Amino acid sequence: MDVQKLLYRVDRLSEWSGKTFAWLIVILSIVVGAEVFKRYILNAPTAWIYDAENMIYGTLFMMCGAYALAQNAHVRGDFLYGSMKPRTQAAFDLVLYFLFFIPGILALIYAGYHYAGLSWRIDEHSNVTANGPPVYHFKTIIPIAGVLVMIQGAAEIVRCIVCLRTGAWPLRHKDVEEIDVVGGQLANSEFIDEASRQEAMSKGQEIHDAARARSTNDKSGGQS
Repeated sequence: MDVQKLLYRVDRLSEWSGKTFAWLIVILSIVVGAEVFKRYILNAPTAWIYDAENMIYGTLFMMCGAYALAQNAHVRGDFLYGSMKPRTQAAFDLVLYFLFFIPGILALIYAGYHYAGLSWRIDEHSNVTANGPPVYHFKTIIPIAGVLVMIQGAAEIVRCIVCLRTGAWPLRHKDVEEIDVVGGQLANSEFIDEASRQEAMSKGQEIHDAARARSTNDKSGGQS
């Protein structure tokens, strides 16, 4: 199988999981808004709402990890890394993946599996509040998220190896970017002419490119 196609497939899997669980932010907003109304308007707070909010946000955070890795969006110290050549970046990344990433994520999967298994066996409920909600389904997210991050991490290791061999980062599956959304909004606007739209897009692209120039992607020739 072509390596680039395989990398794209893994990227799309991570993208699907991230975008699917990103909808939890809508649910979380509704839950918080409803609780604020109940607590301060109806004076009828919900005892288990704190647990529910934690589980929703925790699931969102965990399940979007692979997507962030696929989009190269995790925070990194870019002061020295951004000035390195692609092969040096790849070698640096590869060492860190084997020293820290793989042991850390394997530990997360292993511990999370047993953690979730015990929670299911004892029918665990939250002890933060009286008669707290069940938490075993929430704890099951831990090993699942770990597996997804590990799969994406394996793809990133392959990217490092390819870069070491070729001197250029293999392409990533490109997701929609903010500048694309702006362009779509301007294109559908009835209050701006074509010349103004093109000027706004040009300036927006310049700002976007300047920001991207500090990232790994542009430092490696736009191929990461």
